Amino acid sequence: MAVVGASPRPDSFGARMVIEAGRGSARVHLVNPRYDRIGDRICAPSLADLDEPVDLALLGVPDAALLDQLRAAAAAGARSAVLFGAAHGLRDDVRAVAASAGMAVCGAGCMGFVNVAAGVRALGYLEPDPLPAGPISLVTHSGSAFSTLLRANRGFGFRLAVSSGQELVTDTADYLDHALSDDGTRVIALLMETPRAVPRLRAALVRAADAGIPVIVLAIGGSPRGRAMVAAHSGALAGSSDAWRAFCTATGAVHVTDMAEFVDTIELFATGRRGRGSAVATVHDSGAERALTVDVAHELGVDFAALTPATVAAIADVLDDGLHPTNPLDVWGTGADTRNLFGACLRAMADDPTVGVTALAVDLVTEFDGDTAYADAVVDVAKQTGAPLAVLTSVPSAIDRPTAQRLRDHGVAVLEGVRSGLAAMGHLAAWPLPVETSPTIGPGPTTATGFDLLAHYGIPVVPTRTAADLNAVCSAAAQVGYPVALKTTAAEHKSDVGGVRLGIGDEDELRQAYRDVAQLGPVVTVSAMAPPGVEVSVGYVCDAAFGPLVVVAAGGTLIELLADRAIACPPLTRDRARDMLATLRIRPLFDGWRGGPAVDVESLVDVIVAVGQMAVDLADRYDAVEANPVIVSPAGAVAVDVLTVQKST
Repeated sequence: MAVVGASPRPDSFGARMVIEAGRGSARVHLVNPRYDRIGDRICAPSLADLDEPVDLALLGVPDAALLDQLRAAAAAGARSAVLFGAAHGLRDDVRAVAASAGMAVCGAGCMGFVNVAAGVRALGYLEPDPLPAGPISLVTHSGSAFSTLLRANRGFGFRLAVSSGQELVTDTADYLDHALSDDGTRVIALLMETPRAVPRLRAALVRAADAGIPVIVLAIGGSPRGRAMVAAHSGALAGSSDAWRAFCTATGAVHVTDMAEFVDTIELFATGRRGRGSAVATVHDSGAERALTVDVAHELGVDFAALTPATVAAIADVLDDGLHPTNPLDVWGTGADTRNLFGACLRAMADDPTVGVTALAVDLVTEFDGDTAYADAVVDVAKQTGAPLAVLTSVPSAIDRPTAQRLRDHGVAVLEGVRSGLAAMGHLAAWPLPVETSPTIGPGPTTATGFDLLAHYGIPVVPTRTAADLNAVCSAAAQVGYPVALKTTAAEHKSDVGGVRLGIGDEDELRQAYRDVAQLGPVVTVSAMAPPGVEVSVGYVCDAAFGPLVVVAAGGTLIELLADRAIACPPLTRDRARDMLATLRIRPLFDGWRGGPAVDVESLVDVIVAVGQMAVDLADRYDAVEANPVIVSPAGAVAVDVLTVQKST
C-alpha cells in the first residue's frame, strides 16, 4: 500500500492515513516529496521511487494534484486507488485514467474502506481498531453513515465495510460481486443514494438471493426534496422510494426505510438464526406495551403467528390464573418464577412451526435489585434452540448495555425500538423473498398506436373511432352503437377542461355535445360505453435509473387525488400482478363493496401482465403508456382511454 500525501503533522489527514494503514497487515510505503522520513518510516518523494509495485494507492491529495498522482499510481503498476477528495471537474478524466490502466477506484469523495478479512485498512479517518469482525459486508454511499455503522456497538461485525462515495469507477454492483465471492459474507447491507449500473446491480442481487445471502437495502432520496438533495450531493438522480421498493421486490432484496430499521434488521439477520414460519410472536410483561406493539405491527403490516393448538396448550399450562395463551402474549401475573415462566413461553413460541421469529418485548432497563431473570430466560432458550430470538425494546437510551451485550454474545438480537424492531422481525419472518421470474413472452413489439397498441397486447378496448368533423362524428357513433362517449384529443386531462361527454343516447344529443367539445379542437374520439365497474389505471413509465416500471392505481379522475398505487419492475407474473392489486386501498371494491357486485379480477390481472410485457418491448419507444381508466366489471376488464408519451430525443 502506498500512502500518497503522508504527513507527520498530528491530526492531519495525511497523518490519519498513515495511522490507519499501519493498523492493517499490508506493507506500507509513504509518499510525500516534503519529507525524507515520517517517524521511523522512510518517505519516498514519488510513487516512481518505490522499490516494489503497489496493490493500492491512497491518494490524500488536493484536487489540483489528483490526476497527476492517479496517473503516477497507474504508471507504478497500482491495481487500485482510493480517492478521498471531491474530484470536482475531474470525474471524466479520473474514469479515463482508471479505464486505461484497468484500475479499481474507491471514491471520489469517500472515507475509504476496511477489509477485515484481509486485514486492510484504507482510510483517511480514524475508525475503531480493531473493527468488530463478523459476517456483514457493508457498502454505503454516505461517509457519515459509514462511521456511524462502524461505531454502532451493536450485535454484529464486518467482513468488509466500504464508503464508496461517488463511485466514479468501481460501483456498488462491483462491491456486491466481491462480497458474494467471499465465503465469509453471510449478510450484505447497502445504503444507497443513487442506483448505478442497474442491470449489473440487479444481476448481483438475484445472485445473492439464489445463494441464500440476504441483502438489506436502505435507499435514500425518495421524496421530491430528497431527490434534489441527493442529486446535488452525488451528481446523479436517485430513484424514488416506490421504484426502489419495486426493484428490491423483484430481486429478493430486503427494503428498509430508515437507519434505525436498517441497523435492527442487520443485527437480526446477522445472528444467522432462521425460523420456519412467516409471522412473528412476542412475549410481554406489560399489557399496555403489548397493545402498543399490536398497534405498531398493524401499521407496518407485520403479522402475528396463529399458534398451533399444541403451543397454546403448552403455554396455558404454565400461565398464572387469569392470563390467556394468545399471541402476542402478556405473561405478567404474580411475578413468581419469572425466569422459568418467561423461558417456557418463549421456548414454546420459538418451537412453533408458524413462527418465524420470537421476541421478548421488555424495556431491558437496569434492574437496581440485581434481577437478571429476563435475560436469563432468553439466554436459556437461546441455548436450547436455533430459532431466531430477539429482545424488543421501546426506549434505546434506557437499555442496560451490559445486559444487552450478554444477550448479543449468545446470539440474541437486541432491537432498539418497537417500530424498527418489529419491521426487522417482519423482514426476517418473510425471508427468503422470492425472486420474480419472467412470464411467457407476449406478442412482441409493434408499431401500432393508441387503442390498437393495447389491442395488440390482448387488452380489451371499447370500440372507438376518431373523427374530425360533425358528419364523421355521427358516422362513428352509428358504427359503434349508442350510447357513446365523446372525448377531445386536445388535452391530457380531458375532464378538467370539459372535454368528455358520457352516455350520449342519440344523434341530436351527440351533435350538441360535439359543438361544445369541438371548441377545444375538432379532433375527437367516439367510443362505445363500457359497463359500470371499478376504474383502474394500468400503465408503465420509464425511470431514468431503473428503466420501465409498471404502475397500477386507482383510476379515472381521482388518480392524482387518491394517490393509491402499486409499482413493480416488469415483466410480471400473474402472482406479482395479484400482489400489486392486494396493496391498493380500493382492493375491497373488487370483491363487492356494500352490496356492489364482485368484479372479474383475473381479467384485470391479464391487463397488468400484458402492460408489463409492453413495458419490456416498447420502453425504447415510449416514455409512458397509460390505460386510464380500465373499467373492471363482472363481465371483465376493458380499457376506455389510452395515453402514450413518445420517447424523448
